Amino acid sequence: PRVLAVMADVPRHLFVPAALAPLAYHDAPLPIGFDKTISQPFIVAVMTDLLAPLPDETVLEVGTGLGYQAAVLARLARRVWSVEVVEELALEAEARLDRLGCANVEVRVGDGSRGWREHAPFDKILVAAAAEVAPPALVEQLRPGGRMVLPLGGEEAQMLTVVDKDGAGQVRRRGILPVRFGRLETMA
Repeated sequence: PRVLAVMADVPRHLFVPAALAPLAYHDAPLPIGFDKTISQPFIVAVMTDLLAPLPDETVLEVGTGLGYQAAVLARLARRVWSVEVVEELALEAEARLDRLGCANVEVRVGDGSRGWREHAPFDKILVAAAAEVAPPALVEQLRPGGRMVLPLGGEEAQMLTVVDKDGAGQVRRRGILPVRFGRLETMA
């Protein structure tokens, strides 16, 4: 209920290209440029619910896009750090998040597979792009007792996966449902 209330309050139409605003609330992914999409509302809800961010936690988001998921997370967590590989999307996301008053979100351009070491460890990590395996830097930057949600797998077969790190640093993975995301891009 908490996730759905926040999603009902965040104006999704402000996070899609203006020409697609009439389609913003359809349960479908929409193109946002640079061969990227905004995830369908169902997937945003499922990933956010699985992540279970708490009001006192810090979250790393990988794959900012135009900032919709970050805006949702901003209302559920204390602080959101978001990394986007495409500079134009990152700049546009910052502007959209600023207009919405999301002062607890910071966006930077970078290789999300490397995380954001300066602000680690993170209580929660959400990755909005698929990787073959959980990026080691992200697993390392996840606080003991923390959780990461991400799609794992190749082009044709991906599984939305929850990665939990226990207090001793041991990692446990569980697959949730089949999904299809774009690949996690890295920088040289």
